[in-house]
Amino acid sequence: MNPWDREWPAPAKLNLFLHVVGRRTDGYHSLQTVFRLIDCCDRLRYSFRPNPSVGLAQPLAGVEEGEELCVRAARLLQRETGCAHGVEISIEKNIPMGGGLGGGSSDAATTLIALNRLWNLGLSRKRLAELGLALGADVPFFLYGKNAFGEGVGEQLRPVALPAAWYAVLVPPVSVPTRDVFAAPELTRDTKSITISSFSAGFGHNDLEPVVCRRYAAVALHLAWLKAFGDARMSGSGACVFAEFPTEAQARAVVSELPSDMRGFAASGLGRHPLADD
Repeated sequence: MNPWDREWPAPAKLNLFLHVVGRRTDGYHSLQTVFRLIDCCDRLRYSFRPNPSVGLAQPLAGVEEGEELCVRAARLLQRETGCAHGVEISIEKNIPMGGGLGGGSSDAATTLIALNRLWNLGLSRKRLAELGLALGADVPFFLYGKNAFGEGVGEQLRPVALPAAWYAVLVPPVSVPTRDVFAAPELTRDTKSITISSFSAGFGHNDLEPVVCRRYAAVALHLAWLKAFGDARMSGSGACVFAEFPTEAQARAVVSELPSDMRGFAASGLGRHPLADD
């Protein structure tokens, strides 16, 4: 099979908890979190261009092509390696945009992995992660290849073993800008740091959740509805909220109860990234 004919998956993530433990001198925040891969995936394809042009086969709604993270990832690889080839990128978007599930970052990570292979660049996964950090704080996680305890801005990663689980994920009809949430004056920035050994199922909370719920009534409404079925939380900076269940049947039963004006899906937790060995 021609490797250019391949479809490349980009899975979503959940933040099982997200604590803001300080503010750095560079203006970024120090975080602690556990990243969980789930099987909701965008699907990407790449078409070779003999010239160095990079672009999308179809534009993404609300995103300028030059700002789209896949395009930026491809151009970053070109600058890093001097590669003279180009690419056209096709994205089948299944991960909600602006939902705190890492879709754009995952697409960028998959693009770095795919083009490193397709353009025969030979960069290590460690180097790809270093480059990916310039695109977004979540990109290194998707290059890491497995569920992880994250610190720093999320780029300091250590493996964490998570049991099999299913999730009901609700998608409020809003897109939450991450930068605005972290800039909020009311954001808690001094949650006590923990060690990785302190983490267990149901641990912690999301420090961004109260800020988002105050500013976006739809997120608060979806979270309140899901809390009737268990320990519901917001992922990342929102807007998506989730609850964990031990079985597929339980997660799907919750989703089936959704009112007609709410949207959601059931997803399985993954043990590793589908491109972990690429």
